Amino acid sequence: MLTPDLMREVRRLQVRTRRRVDGLFAGQYHTAFKGRGIEFADVREYEPGDDIRAIDWNVTARAGKPFIKRFVEERELTVFLAVDLSASVAFGSVEGARLKNTIAVETAAVLALAAGSNNDRVGLCIFTDRVELLVPPSKGRGHSLRLLRELLNFTPRSRGTDIGAALLHLGHVLPRRGTLFVLSDFLSVPGSFETALRMLSRKQEVIALHITDPRDRTLPNVGLVPARDPETGTRVMLDTASRKVRADFENAARRRDSDLAAVFARTETDRVVLATERPFLADLVKYFHLRERRR
Repeated sequence: MLTPDLMREVRRLQVRTRRRVDGLFAGQYHTAFKGRGIEFADVREYEPGDDIRAIDWNVTARAGKPFIKRFVEERELTVFLAVDLSASVAFGSVEGARLKNTIAVETAAVLALAAGSNNDRVGLCIFTDRVELLVPPSKGRGHSLRLLRELLNFTPRSRGTDIGAALLHLGHVLPRRGTLFVLSDFLSVPGSFETALRMLSRKQEVIALHITDPRDRTLPNVGLVPARDPETGTRVMLDTASRKVRADFENAARRRDSDLAAVFARTETDRVVLATERPFLADLVKYFHLRERRR
């Protein structure tokens, strides 16, 4: 429902993200995502300095002199944003900073507007332990505004997380070629979604935007603390004054991160860490620079 309050929030988000897109970010996006491939255009006669790997040997044999193939880049992309809005991302421990879900929403909004400005088709999936919303890829200002409204106004029906189920579903509905951004804190057993990620990566370029918070990795020494799992509701009492408790927590976090990195490496998935304790745009721009150098 488009209430006045919601429209004001959409406008505020649009203004914030548009400033970022109109600045450095738009240029970096365009440079990093030039196209998924090339298409054959025609042939022309070889000239000194041309790449000999482009010689069309069939035409050369018929013409009796060398010709090379010319290609044009496929410009239009299909970009899909899969946003995890499970209960674990509704969290942030850094005073005055954004929650993980706020970073997820703003990052998705920036990518949607950047893709729209680049004339790319953009789609959206919001998931928890199920796919809760699926907006097919399209173009245009009206479509971009719809994505912003959905991101701001959506209330998940479930609290759990099942990244594998979301990826499997997307594998059935996404076109054969495209770029998929998965925005999540990935606080799941990495092995639970590796198979789905591997299958999806065969036809999509998958980029994991890993949203983290310091409390995902360490516990402060603040004595006895009642803790509740936001997704299952399980309650425990943590003695954070215990060095062993804190060390066990940190070791478990390191193992989870190591397992996650291994899954991304095996499935050839890029990972970009977006942390609540620092501006997310700088990390995205850094990744786009790295991506451009790899081209």
